[in-house]
Amino acid sequence: MKHAVQLTPIGIARREARLFGFGALLFALGAAPGYAQTVGVTADNATYFVGSIFFTGGGVTQWAARELGAWRRPDEWQDWWAAGIQAIGTFFFNISTGSALIVGLSAAQEQRLVWRPDAFGSVCFLVASALALVATTKADRLWDPESRTWWPAWLNMIGSIAFGISALGAYVVPDSGELANATAADAGTFIGALCFLAGALVMRPRGAPRLSPEARPD
Repeated sequence: MKHAVQLTPIGIARREARLFGFGALLFALGAAPGYAQTVGVTADNATYFVGSIFFTGGGVTQWAARELGAWRRPDEWQDWWAAGIQAIGTFFFNISTGSALIVGLSAAQEQRLVWRPDAFGSVCFLVASALALVATTKADRLWDPESRTWWPAWLNMIGSIAFGISALGAYVVPDSGELANATAADAGTFIGALCFLAGALVMRPRGAPRLSPEARPD
């Protein structure tokens, strides 16, 4: 019988970074100028949906790595809730991007099945990013460019703001069925995804330092 491989904290962080990175890359591709016109609306929506699955994988991995009782400890609750709320937000993105694949939705249906979950997911990401910044500040400082955790926290905050702007632009006008601001919707998604991609690349932990021959055990 094969035994399950127990991941180390570094291994978990690498998996989380890869999943968020792939998700962000697909979201950036879906919003890239000319991509939807080249591959078609259905393929573009499918790109977002697959990206949201990777986001969910990263969010669940991040949350599952936290200790169950950490939400009650004053020095850890922001980090625990940040991971949990972000994971919930990724599920909203699953619903939003999955519903966008359904052909022939009315404006009211798009409002309920596509835009509303997208807005909820964006709010979750904003709240999670704010909590992560608080947790980072508690552990170190609000401004510390030399800290490895400082960069992904701020990049994710900027990305969440961009996703929020995208959600506002993607509001479906009931009378016309058109987006309130398609340019803001695409640009917000593109910029936000690039920020999350950069955050994932920065977050990816370095490997353990190699031992010199003299320091290696006999």
